[in-house]
Amino acid sequence: MAFALFLGASNFIFPPLIGVLSGENLVQSMLGFLISAVGLPLITLVAVAKAKGNMVELLPPFVGLLLMAVIYIVLGPAYAIPRTGLVAYEIGLKPFISEPSDVMQFYYTLLFFGLAMLFALYPGRLLDTIGKVLTPAMIFLLLILAGSLFFFDHTVFQAAVGKYAHQPFISGFLDGYNTMDALGSIIFGMLLIETLKSKGVTKPADQSKYLIAAGFIAALGLIVVYTSLFVLGGLTGTMLESAENGGMILTTYVQHIFGGYGLVILAIVVTLACLTTAVGLLSSCAQFFQKIVPSWSYKQLVIGLTITCVVISNVGLEQLIQVSIPVLYIAYPVAVVLVALTFVRDRFAAPEMSYKLCLVIAFFYGLLDALKAIGMDLSFIYELNEEGLGWVLPSFIVMCALLKIDILPTQKRKVPQDH
Repeated sequence: MAFALFLGASNFIFPPLIGVLSGENLVQSMLGFLISAVGLPLITLVAVAKAKGNMVELLPPFVGLLLMAVIYIVLGPAYAIPRTGLVAYEIGLKPFISEPSDVMQFYYTLLFFGLAMLFALYPGRLLDTIGKVLTPAMIFLLLILAGSLFFFDHTVFQAAVGKYAHQPFISGFLDGYNTMDALGSIIFGMLLIETLKSKGVTKPADQSKYLIAAGFIAALGLIVVYTSLFVLGGLTGTMLESAENGGMILTTYVQHIFGGYGLVILAIVVTLACLTTAVGLLSSCAQFFQKIVPSWSYKQLVIGLTITCVVISNVGLEQLIQVSIPVLYIAYPVAVVLVALTFVRDRFAAPEMSYKLCLVIAFFYGLLDALKAIGMDLSFIYELNEEGLGWVLPSFIVMCALLKIDILPTQKRKVPQDH
């Protein structure tokens, strides 16, 4: 179930495109991508297990609620769920119709999200539906796709272009943000804990053990899928004059190898992957917003979220990707620092104050510009800032300093007890 929840729309559309663009630098780009798209989600799941599902308890209630609401909105109706329907349409139906139209896209997304809504309305059956039925079918078809790479007759990687020619590792790392899986781990971790409870696993220690095990299984599966898709993109680059997105690259490759039957296989794989992610996110978002607005029932929220996703999904795939990039560049630093804080929170002299300070710095890392303006030599930091990683050094330097400095030497450290 964990693997299926993570393997969604973005997992198929970004690696092939990066593989094409990075060409001869494919290995460096892929390593950067795997760190942010697999390593960070796995670490986040471990943090969720450590925090027993509540990673924001040390923040002021309003701030913690606002942070979680932003994550759920971005990963829910605002972007991630609508994207699953769009990618499923781009790869699952569009290659089979001679004259695609906006009307056809609308009816497809209506059917897709209608089916996702039916699964999400019964959250207690998610493990049985996704883990035991949809995932095995998807893995079998993915193995066929990955195995075909050994029979591909084009073995020349083209030259890297753009940012992938100069900084392939950092570019790949930042591209991993687009999967949203590090943010998704926070949501999916909570969903998996609720699923474990429904199966009779009520002890926090047992929940943590199973959640971490599920995280490693999902990470291994994602590494296999991403590696295959990167190589697929790199090998397919010589066949394409231009490619707007990874969906076009995938369909070109599959049609070349398998013909029309291959497109059917790909359509089934992508549709299943997008559907499982949509179901998990719909269920998670409905459960979260029900806690905020108890007067709305779970079923009402699922239906309302589904309608919203149908409307937003008809904006267009490229447009959604462009809108999401600035949001991700803001949300990811905060999420990563929050995860790091979870692992060391019992070592702070003043945990609540430390959380606030580190998260504020992660959010406002643009203040480095002001330090440079007054003449301080921060070129080594500012160079990272230009690449979108300026938050890393300030956030973690302050975190390490707070671990070393006993801010409240006369008071006993107060560590939140696990509930």
